Amino acid sequence: MSRLHIPPTVEASPDRSRSPLNAVLKKLGTVPNLFRLVANSPAALEGYLGIGHALSSATLDARTQERIAIVVAELNGCAYCLSAHSYLGRHVARLDDAEIAANRHGASNHPRADAAIRFAAALVLDRGHVSDAELAAVKAAGYGDAEIVEIVLAVALNTFTNYVNEVAQTEIDFPVVKPARAAA
Repeated sequence: MSRLHIPPTVEASPDRSRSPLNAVLKKLGTVPNLFRLVANSPAALEGYLGIGHALSSATLDARTQERIAIVVAELNGCAYCLSAHSYLGRHVARLDDAEIAANRHGASNHPRADAAIRFAAALVLDRGHVSDAELAAVKAAGYGDAEIVEIVLAVALNTFTNYVNEVAQTEIDFPVVKPARAAA
C-alpha cells in the first residue's frame, strides 16, 4: 500500500491534473499509478509531463533514453521504475533481454549506447561530478553537447520518478522486476 495517496481515478484527482491525466489515458490506454501519484501536485505533473514531452523530441534517441531509465532505476533501487522501464524497454523500445540485463549493469551491448549508459551511471553514482575521462569517453562515442545535456536531463527526470516512487512506496502496476541491489 502506498504511503502517499494515489487517486483511484482521473476524476478523483485535483481539477488541474485531470486534463493531463486524460491525455495520458488517451495515449497509453491506462493511467499508471505513478502518474496518478504525481497528479497530487498539478505543478509536479505539469513539470514531469513537460520534461517527458521535451525528451520525446530530443536528439537523444528513444531507445537510449529507455536504457538510461533502466540503469537509473537499478542504481537508485527503484522497483517501480525498473519494472515499468523493463516492460517499456521490451515492448516499446524493443530491447532484448540481454540488452536490458546489460543496461541494469550500467552498460549496453551496442558500442555507442554503451558510452551513454556508462556516462548516465557515472552521473548517478557521482551525483553529477563526472570526471574529464568520463566526459571524454561519451564525446568520443559521438555524442555532442546537446545529447550530453539530454542524457543529464533523462537522468534527472528518472531520478525524480525514482525518488517519488520510493517516498510513496508506489504499488507496482507492471510485471515486477526487483533491483539487484538496494540503493546505497
